[in-house]
Amino acid sequence: MDRDQLDGLLALKVVAETRNFRAAASKLRVSPSAISKMIRQLEGRLGVTLLTRTTRTTTPTEAGERFLSQAGPALDLILAAMADAGRLAEKPTGRLRLNVPQMIYPSFLRGIITSFVRTYPGITIELCFENRATDIFERGFDAGIRVSDILAKDMVALKLFGPIRHVIAGAPSYLREFGWPEHPRDLLSHNCIRVGVGDRVYDRWEFESEGKAFEVQVKGLLVMNDGLLALDAAVQGAGLAYTNEDAIADHLKEGRLEIVLGDYAPTSTGYYLYYPQRSQVHPKLRAFIDHVRAHRKAG
Repeated sequence: MDRDQLDGLLALKVVAETRNFRAAASKLRVSPSAISKMIRQLEGRLGVTLLTRTTRTTTPTEAGERFLSQAGPALDLILAAMADAGRLAEKPTGRLRLNVPQMIYPSFLRGIITSFVRTYPGITIELCFENRATDIFERGFDAGIRVSDILAKDMVALKLFGPIRHVIAGAPSYLREFGWPEHPRDLLSHNCIRVGVGDRVYDRWEFESEGKAFEVQVKGLLVMNDGLLALDAAVQGAGLAYTNEDAIADHLKEGRLEIVLGDYAPTSTGYYLYYPQRSQVHPKLRAFIDHVRAHRKAG
């Protein structure tokens, strides 16, 4: 069935109910002439007159009555679905799916998410915590949060916070036992706690010296798929962890962790909320974007 046929069926249904072309046009948000054209085209396809129109009223013919008695229930479902979709377009409701790095939630996102769910009780937020760069929109997510370095060029990006300093940290007990590395290559003799799953383990730690970026492929006895638990393992003295400095602010303040190789710590511009370049942003995502902007301004 093409679009014109469906439009004609809906027009017939509404005209039969309202007994008036103008009232039907108002309900379907089109002009009376458009309603008339839709029904003429439908009658032409079927080869039968479906409506009798007089100066006072419009009524279905016998053929029209029979047709509506059979097709009416299905058309009712379509009209109800259209009305429901229209309500979603008017106010922020539904499920908002966000794909975000787990590490940034406690230090950056928790306050934003908490205030958002209080402000918009009609929106359910589903947070999926991941660090890897994948096509999250192919998997049904509305938006994601990532560092600027890995964002695709065809995305709309809204800066959330930054710049971000990426550091190596370890517990004082670990450092007293195994020593303080003086250069990133010294990490090759250290137990480095890596984060990832299977063959997607982040083991190429990034550094910067005199404006030049370089990597060191580290090794270690512990691989975890949870960034926060990897930090906890570092606090317990299990090894060194690679993280952003803000995420360990409390650990640094309380002396549970120390930063090593600080002179080689690289800085990225920050974390961004990103979503596809589309002509229309759903109200639920628009509400979240506006809330993030208001939160940034207040902060």
